[in-house]
Amino acid sequence: VDLAVNVRDVRPPAWLVERIVASSDQWAHYPDQREATRAVALRHGVNPDQVLLTAGSSEAFSLIAHGFSPRWAVVVHPQFTEPEVALRNAGRPVGRLVLHASDGFQFDHELLDPRADMVVIGNPTNPTGVLHSAASLRALCRPGRVVVVDEAFMDAVPGEPESLIGARMDGLLVTRSFTKTWSVPGLRIGYVVGDPALIRVLAHEQPCWPISTPALVTARECSTPRAVEQATSDARQAAQDRRHLVARLAGIGIQTVGEARAPFVLVDLRAHPPGGLRAGLRTLGFTVRSGESFPGLGAGWLRLAVRHPDISDAFVAALARTIDALDTAQHPMRPPQGDIR
Repeated sequence: VDLAVNVRDVRPPAWLVERIVASSDQWAHYPDQREATRAVALRHGVNPDQVLLTAGSSEAFSLIAHGFSPRWAVVVHPQFTEPEVALRNAGRPVGRLVLHASDGFQFDHELLDPRADMVVIGNPTNPTGVLHSAASLRALCRPGRVVVVDEAFMDAVPGEPESLIGARMDGLLVTRSFTKTWSVPGLRIGYVVGDPALIRVLAHEQPCWPISTPALVTARECSTPRAVEQATSDARQAAQDRRHLVARLAGIGIQTVGEARAPFVLVDLRAHPPGGLRAGLRTLGFTVRSGESFPGLGAGWLRLAVRHPDISDAFVAALARTIDALDTAQHPMRPPQGDIR
């Protein structure tokens, strides 16, 4: 069971596959983004000139890195590393603001280097799952600064209460993805919503016909009121499933770090050998995401995708068994955990 990847399901919903296949009569023509762009704009209540469709968030981050020339870009960590990689690959100077578990990975805009003319932050943040307030992120905005907010998991938060997408987005760029909620990473489709002037800069960097017709159909169909309603319902269910996972972890003495609002949780297991922990879980049929690639974390941190409660129950049992085996190996005379009769 793969708990390392945050894609919601093993395949896209049947209705979406049907609509993609039904578009095959258009595949002999060059793609036209206009209808899908209007659909995304309507979904968010913004003007089409505030929307740029991209080949996933990865392209969005690359366009941002090449479209702007920040003198000092600051990336707030721990978070998804691709924005920083894109900036560094484009030769941009990058600094880091690392948040700490002792503060619940909460962001305080007063900690930011005032020299920063670009700031990148995730909301809710991957891998911590922390949802920052819209007010705290809007406080970053000022003339001459571009604020980039990665909202790839915002549609997994019921009601999207802290989203920065709106009619007034001066200096703001918000990246979104269809990948996680609709299980379509292979189609490469996402979008940026923001300040029209900034969107024009990104559009100038984008090559011709960057998005395939099947991906455009996905953007259009997943932006309808019916699809948004389904995503909201799925988000509510995921929140219940997350609470179940958190409670089961607490039952074996493991606390999640921060108040998770995303379809995953972060746990601190640095007290146990990370290699042995992941190997033991693999033996029992589970893969998990190590925190070693996230600045500010390390191999002893694990990000766990939220799944059906039955899967969570089986995983927590496997985790308890693995921890017990590791503890026994480290302390051979120590009695096993659990009931001692």
